[in-house]
Amino acid sequence: MYVPRYKEKYQKEVIPALKEKLQIKSVMRVPKITKICLNQGLGKYGIADKKLIDVGVQEMTLIAGQKAVPTKSKKDISNFKLRRGMPIGVRVTLRGDRMYEFLDRLVSVSIPRIRDFKGISDKGFDGRGNYTLGVPEQIIFPEINLDKVSKINGMDITFVTTARNDKECLELLKEFGLPFKNQK
Repeated sequence: MYVPRYKEKYQKEVIPALKEKLQIKSVMRVPKITKICLNQGLGKYGIADKKLIDVGVQEMTLIAGQKAVPTKSKKDISNFKLRRGMPIGVRVTLRGDRMYEFLDRLVSVSIPRIRDFKGISDKGFDGRGNYTLGVPEQIIFPEINLDKVSKINGMDITFVTTARNDKECLELLKEFGLPFKNQK
């Protein structure tokens, strides 16, 4: 049976390392990533051109390996010509094996392709053990064909973990190999 490389890495390397670093006695108490949420807001372009939403769904589906869904506005905003229920973005939530596969591709292939990359900011923590990373352009993912890209969009990648605080989450993500700026 196939087991994703990062799932195996979590079991064999990350758990023992975190138990030692965080002085955790029980294996069940060691933080883990529960899901990874990808979100791409298309904003005013999604309102003006409905085809951009379809293109965004296709691109996000390619990147995640799982069907993406359009996000709809929750209220009317007249200044933006926005009506309730209009599609304004694309999202997908990854869990289990697909999540580990995506994390593997993100760390080993996509992040090194970011132009002028100096490390991931350590300011994206929310205080409850979750981390959000902003990616400037979707073309860093090898699944995207550069010739078919009509508009370059950024996206947010949120790591939802069982960590109790930001320190535990930071250690968990460092063990998985995310290159943070201020590595001590």
